[in-house]
Amino acid sequence: MLYSNLDVSEMFVDRQSQRSSMHARHLNEQLVRVLKTIGYDVGFQKGQGQYLFDRDGAKYLDLLSGFGVFAIGRNHPALRQALKSVLDSDLPNLVQLDVSTLAGVLAERLLKYVPYLDKVFFANSGAECVEAAIKFARGATGRPGIVYCAHAFHGLSYGGLSLTDDPNFRAGFEPLLPGCTSIPFNDLAALEQALSSRQVAAFIVEPIQGKGVNMPSDEFLPGAAALCRKYGTLFVADEIQTGIGRTGRFLAVEHWNVEPDMVLLAKALSGGHVPVGAVLTRKSVFDKIFNQMDRAVVHGSTFAKNDLAMAAGIATLEVIESEKLIDAAAKRGAELRLALTRMVPGYELLKEVRGKGLMIGVEFGPPKSLRLKASWNVLETASKGLFCQLITVPLFKDHKILTQVSGHGSHTVKLLPPLTITEEDSKWIETAFDSVIASSHKVPGAIWSLGKTLVDNAVRKSA
Repeated sequence: MLYSNLDVSEMFVDRQSQRSSMHARHLNEQLVRVLKTIGYDVGFQKGQGQYLFDRDGAKYLDLLSGFGVFAIGRNHPALRQALKSVLDSDLPNLVQLDVSTLAGVLAERLLKYVPYLDKVFFANSGAECVEAAIKFARGATGRPGIVYCAHAFHGLSYGGLSLTDDPNFRAGFEPLLPGCTSIPFNDLAALEQALSSRQVAAFIVEPIQGKGVNMPSDEFLPGAAALCRKYGTLFVADEIQTGIGRTGRFLAVEHWNVEPDMVLLAKALSGGHVPVGAVLTRKSVFDKIFNQMDRAVVHGSTFAKNDLAMAAGIATLEVIESEKLIDAAAKRGAELRLALTRMVPGYELLKEVRGKGLMIGVEFGPPKSLRLKASWNVLETASKGLFCQLITVPLFKDHKILTQVSGHGSHTVKLLPPLTITEEDSKWIETAFDSVIASSHKVPGAIWSLGKTLVDNAVRKSA
């Protein structure tokens, strides 16, 4: 047969030099232009643990981890073995008129971490989990309203986008789902006002907001849970990015002793290889949706419980437990935040370091000295948040660290590394940030020359 010798890894090697041209022609040309403009088109060839390797063999430290999916690192051997074992076993996958053994195992293991919840619904992604949560909340309560927080990110499908108020994502796609109301993050009075109508099915919240790494006050999440109980609203924790050990606890809500009615998981649960999401919920909610035999399939997703996805989730939990990665995230994250926080007094552009575990935000802000202020204002006038590119681009080009700005117009650089980073990696991060931030205080200087290039690009874009 023609396909008997199909080797996709060989295909990757043969065609990798054409990746940009293929994407420009057949996929997203604008993304190709962005990568070339900021110098990120290095042609990554290999990923191993917390490291990436480019076409020249240079090693990079990955603080992006695929938007958090590689919590256990890239190509973990235990995950690879689990996936191979499924492929080698001829399992009766996705029969549909049957139930999945591996889905039962993964659900059982997930619920052990969250013993106050009873049922699991599997999906293919975080966005699908958000969609399911909206449907479950409305179906279980008979209410139409959904309340969410300003600056939240809950996905780019229509339901998720309706709970995401960033105009950069919403523009051109409205009108969105009716009945969705935004309140300020950390504002319990505004939440109570929204819930007092008793028409709100669910309050959905990220315990720590991914866009900006915005932290809740100590009172907000417990107070929100109490208000939801008072007004008969379901409390939904979107732990798609914060869950599975990222913050030094299995769930971020554990830091505030909160027990939601629903928990949404995805990203890290996949191990980075096979997309998977999970909605963990109370039996009382679940049973109102799947309440009789002719509604057994009232909500679902064709590939949601496929054996590869379930195996990836099982293997990921095994690795996290056996390598004690939740404790490692707490320890390494605290050390890294402390090291970066110690830099704040020495640099007027560096404002704050915040986060939990290995979800860290490094925030920059306007300086006081006249020379730096003038340069800052030029960048801000061209495009709000542009200064952070003067940090992330040199981190990448000069120090081989891949990270990101935490959102449109944001002054915060987000660190979201694999939970497997070492003490040496932390030193690498500390040294690189210290060097780049120091350079950003030298005007004129190489970093501000980069700033002029970015301003020119921003001006051309606006024109």
